[in-house]
Amino acid sequence: MEYRNHDGAVTVYDFSRLPVPAALQRSLAVLFAARCRAGVWGSHATSTTAFREVGRFCGFLTGLDDCPPDLDRLTAAQLEWWHLAKVSTPGGSSDVRSISALLREDVRLQDEPVAEALARRVTPVRGEVASYGDDEFTAIKRVARHEFRAAVLSIEANTRALEAWRAGGTQPGSPEHALGEVLEVIARTGDVPREMLPSGKEFVPAKIRRALGGAGGRPWRRLFLSRTEAVSLGVLLMAEFGWNLAVIDRLRVPRAEPDPGRDGAPVYRIPVEKRRRGPERWHETENAADLGPRTPGRLITQALAATVHARAAVAAHDPAADYLLVSRTALRTISSADRERLRVGPFVIGISYDDVRWWHRRHGLSGSPFQRGRRTVVVRGGRGPAQHSQRTHDVTYVLADQRTRTEARPVIAAGAEAALQHARAALAARLAETADPTDQTTATADCHDPVSSAWPDRNGGCAASFPLCLGCANARFHPGHHPRLAHLDRALANLRSTTAPTTWDTRWAEHHERLQDLWQRLGPAARGHALTAVTDTDRAIVDHLLAGDLNP
Repeated sequence: MEYRNHDGAVTVYDFSRLPVPAALQRSLAVLFAARCRAGVWGSHATSTTAFREVGRFCGFLTGLDDCPPDLDRLTAAQLEWWHLAKVSTPGGSSDVRSISALLREDVRLQDEPVAEALARRVTPVRGEVASYGDDEFTAIKRVARHEFRAAVLSIEANTRALEAWRAGGTQPGSPEHALGEVLEVIARTGDVPREMLPSGKEFVPAKIRRALGGAGGRPWRRLFLSRTEAVSLGVLLMAEFGWNLAVIDRLRVPRAEPDPGRDGAPVYRIPVEKRRRGPERWHETENAADLGPRTPGRLITQALAATVHARAAVAAHDPAADYLLVSRTALRTISSADRERLRVGPFVIGISYDDVRWWHRRHGLSGSPFQRGRRTVVVRGGRGPAQHSQRTHDVTYVLADQRTRTEARPVIAAGAEAALQHARAALAARLAETADPTDQTTATADCHDPVSSAWPDRNGGCAASFPLCLGCANARFHPGHHPRLAHLDRALANLRSTTAPTTWDTRWAEHHERLQDLWQRLGPAARGHALTAVTDTDRAIVDHLLAGDLNP
C-alpha cells in the first residue's frame, strides 16, 4: 500500500513480505490503511515506526505453535503471551499499545475475552535518559557554532560579490566580474556549468575554475548550506529555542515585524508547527528580537542570510515551499531513510536522520544531539514546557532525567534532614491561658501527665531534664512561665558566644530552637513584656539549669 503524508510525500509499505498467512496480511493492511486515511500518522517517520511494530507482532505470531491464519482466530491467550513477552523490554510497551490500538479497530475482535485483552492498560518502561553535562553541551554547541559560522561568513561574502555584479558594480573582464557571472549561474541553477568528456565524465571548464580562484570540490557551497551545515544550524536552533527535531525539520520562514522599533532591531515572528497537538492545534508563534550577538534573533538573522539563495531557488519551482532549512545536497539519489524529505532539484528541505547520523559521526560525538540536547535545554535551562504540557514537562522531562535525579539526591536528603531537625526542635508543649491546679510545677513548665513521659525512669516517673519540657507534649506553658523562659532564651544566646560549637550543638541548640518557636508563636511583644517581669528567682533557677545543678 502507498501512504501520502500531509506534505504530499509518498512511501510504500509491502504487507506481502510479512511472515504470516496471506489472509492475516490483508487484514493488517486494511487496518493500517484505515489509520492512514484517518490521519492518525502525520509523518512517514511515525507510520514507518508503526509498520515495524506490525512486523515484530507478525514475527511473534509465527513463533507460536498455532499461528492464527487470520485475525478472527486470534485468542486472548496469544495476546497475553505477546504482552508478557514485550512489556518488560525497552520499547516493548510502545509495541503493545500500538498493536492493541490497531487491532481494536477490527470488528471481529470486539467480543470478550479478546477485547478485554486489547483494552488492557500498559505502563511504559522508561529508559535512563540523562541531560548533557554543562561542559559536554557547551562543546556540542561550540562545534555547531564553528561550522555554521564559517558557512555564514562564506555565503555572506559571496552574496556581496553577487549583488555587486547584479548592480553593475564590477568592471567587465575583471576577476570580480567573472566571479559574479559564475555566482549568478550557481544561484539560478544550483551548480556551475559543466562539460562532458568523451568518456562520459563531467568536468568544470578551466574558465570557471579560474573565476572561482581555482577552488574545486563543491563550488555551490559559496551560496548554499551543505546538509551537515544545516544540521549545525538545527543544533543551534535546538539549543536556543528548545525545539525538537520534528519542529526544526519543518520550520517555516520567520517574518520580521513591520515596525522594528526605534533601535531598528528586527523582531521575528516564528511559526512553530507542533505535530502532536492534532489538526486543530498544530501551530503557534514565537517571537525573537535581534539585539546583537548571541541573542535568539541574531541566530534567525544569520539563518535567513545563510539560506536566502537556496530558498529563492526552491521558490522558483514551488512558491508554497516556504521553509527555512533548505540545503544543497551532493547526492543524486536519496536513501530510504530520506524518502519523506521534500526535494526540489538538488535542494532538500529540513534535516533527516541520515544527516544527523553523519553529522555526529563526523564530529566524533557519541550520538544524536537533538533528544538529549532538547532535554538539557528544557530541564536544565529553566525554560519550562516547550511544545508540550506542564504534566509532560514534569513527568517525561524533569522526573525522567537521570542527571536531575542524581543531582537532586543530596538536595532532597539535606531537605529531609533539615525537616527532621526542625521537627525535633519544634515546640511540643501546649500553650495555656492560665495554670491548671492539677498540673505538677517544674523549673520550666507545668507537667500535665508525668507518668506518660517520653523519657520514663525505672520507677515510672519522668527522667527528662527540665529544658526538655520544651519538647514534651505533656508540658503546659502559661503567662506565668514567660519571664523565666525569656531570661533562659537570653542566657542561651549569651552562652552560645562563649561555648565551643560542638558543645553548643550537643547540649543547647535544640532547646534554643524550641524557644525561638515559642516566641514566634507568642510574638516579639510578648517576649519583650516577659523580659521586664523577670525576677531574682527566675535568674537563680536559670543559672542552676545552665550549670546542671537542677535535676528532675
